[in-house]
Amino acid sequence: MDTPIRDFVRAYAHSGTARFHMPGHKGQPSELAAELYDITEIKGADYLFQAQGAIAESEANCSRLFGTAATCYSTEGSSLCVKTMVALAALCRKDHSAKAKIVAARNCHSSFVSGCILADVIPVWVYPEKGDPLCSCTASVRAFEEAIDSSDPCAVYVTSPDYLGGTADISKLSQLCRKKHIPLLVDNAHGAYLRFLSRDSHPITLGADVCCDSAHKTLPVLTGGAYLHFSKNSPAAFAENAKWVMSLFGSTSPSFLTLQSLDLCNRRLAAELPQQLENAAARAKLLCSFLREKGFSAFTNEPLKLTVKVSDSGHTGDYAGDVLRKYGAEPEYSDRDHLVLMISPANSEEDFKKVELAFSSPELAPGLPLPESSPELIRLGAAMSPREAAFSPWELLPVSDAVGRVCACAAVSCQPSVPLAVSGELLSGRAAELLIAHGITELPVVKTQL
Repeated sequence: MDTPIRDFVRAYAHSGTARFHMPGHKGQPSELAAELYDITEIKGADYLFQAQGAIAESEANCSRLFGTAATCYSTEGSSLCVKTMVALAALCRKDHSAKAKIVAARNCHSSFVSGCILADVIPVWVYPEKGDPLCSCTASVRAFEEAIDSSDPCAVYVTSPDYLGGTADISKLSQLCRKKHIPLLVDNAHGAYLRFLSRDSHPITLGADVCCDSAHKTLPVLTGGAYLHFSKNSPAAFAENAKWVMSLFGSTSPSFLTLQSLDLCNRRLAAELPQQLENAAARAKLLCSFLREKGFSAFTNEPLKLTVKVSDSGHTGDYAGDVLRKYGAEPEYSDRDHLVLMISPANSEEDFKKVELAFSSPELAPGLPLPESSPELIRLGAAMSPREAAFSPWELLPVSDAVGRVCACAAVSCQPSVPLAVSGELLSGRAAELLIAHGITELPVVKTQL
């Protein structure tokens, strides 16, 4: 497969052209050794949000690989794509007589809340039917249908896979959304590779109308490289307005290093990478089996994510993370209960052996389960819209003094950026306890009227 972005930049880098344009390093190398190929949107290189040349050609290559109607690149991760999805749903809805509403699973990334604030969208939250960890949400399709019927939304939004490797039933949710004549939006930031396994479980394949993938999370792409996909059944207005809406939230200086890595990834996805992904998923299963034999609760519901509920074996996930570091391995995420490892073809056999040694060490010898904690998602009532609260005068209070006050901005504690409280919500006493338990001691709240 051709690589038009990389080809242009490489030719330009070796052309001897005097660079009277940014970046300021002018292609002169440093310890990073990346400057030679780091350019800006000059003539011939194309313009990300008005792509007609090399970028457009590369995006078309990517679209064919993913089987989409259109795919747009992002050099600002899935965060840019999530905000774009929210704004597109609001822009392209049929009825503009009232504020746009989106039915969303509560375990969303904070960028979804930011999107709601910027596009003036009201989130209608769907919670799990049983106690669930903060980063997970096992809400049923029935719960989504009830939320749709009670709110008349312009879209449904889910995170799948979630941060612990759980996956939503995208096929059934897409059927529900088609029946209700609304689009299904999926934050698939962790699952770009799902398209290229022998069992294709990518959200677009399963019926999602729009989804984002963080290519940099699981594919050989530089940090910030992401995709915004539009299915062949998605409303035409979504893809038609995508670049313009992305330009509202994105930088006018996209990273051409990241764009080149997206471009080069196309060639690998068309060649050897799918088999390498398959091999990595098989190795993840072997590691999962190893940990289970050692007495740990481990699972790989998502093929390239290994989650260990370490608390079932008498240790905290944070402690297990420290032991793992002692043996030379860094996890993706840990909390009181869980340790999460993200795996890719770039992980060597030596990498896996380090994990096996750590979990075989006396420091992690399985013991009695820890007492159950209660990090469930808390249901909070909304007193203001997210936008109204976010743009209101606010003050910073100790969490214990903020009970009964309106949260001004999302309270995020953990690495996956799942908000415990959202702008516009009234903070309850139970929610305050949860914030403090997650290390949040102060909270911005809307100033009260005197």
